[in-house]
Amino acid sequence: MGEPYPKVTAHDLTRTFGRGPRAVDALGPLDLTVAPGEFVCLVGPSGCGKSTLLRIAAGLLRPSTGTLEIRTSSPRPAAMIFQDYGIYDWKTVQANVRFGLDVQRVPRREANARAADWLARTGLADFAHAYPAALSGGMRQRVAIARALAVEPELLLMDEPFAALDAQLRTILQDELLEITQALRTTTLFITHSLEEAIVLGDRVLVMSARPGRIIAERRPPFPRPRTGDVRATPDFTALKSELWDLLRKEAVPA
Repeated sequence: MGEPYPKVTAHDLTRTFGRGPRAVDALGPLDLTVAPGEFVCLVGPSGCGKSTLLRIAAGLLRPSTGTLEIRTSSPRPAAMIFQDYGIYDWKTVQANVRFGLDVQRVPRREANARAADWLARTGLADFAHAYPAALSGGMRQRVAIARALAVEPELLLMDEPFAALDAQLRTILQDELLEITQALRTTTLFITHSLEEAIVLGDRVLVMSARPGRIIAERRPPFPRPRTGDVRATPDFTALKSELWDLLRKEAVPA
């Protein structure tokens, strides 16, 4: 039997920045539930509050009103991966991957073993003692993914992690992430501007409105798991991408 309760629950969640006449309503009101092991992708126009939602889930921001709860037994249930990698230039690849474990005071021998495992899984074992300056963009993002997953988070938060990469590398890392998350079944909230990415990766795709962001539509990609990137070539993929684009186009705000 699976866990009967949602892993993440948001109710009437809002976030406003600033006060008085200059206040900006960035998010909500928004309701959201995410089941244990579910991979949920959020798409929406720029500035709609997607990253704000993720930062509230990570504990980096407080909501203005409403609640967001994570059902967990861990004091640090979430790990976050940013678009700009967020790794430390002065630490080796191994030390970067081990960083979260060091913060949690995991014994060094165990931490090194877990870091080595994730370096192997992400194809970085030969670069354990290299520094980030020697790595390509794709390899840096693999380091960020390995660091987040090494702490075995109950909730993985990903804020456009592949946006800075070229199309070919982005596709490769999408497929790698798909394989990893299907094996681990880590509950994941994933922000992206790429509809293709959302459809390939997500159990659900949630479409957000223009600011203040609300959830205006939900779609479930019709591809069973285990899933591979081959779904990109199917008519169902093309049809869903077109449908999602129609929804997003109505929300787009001219610059």
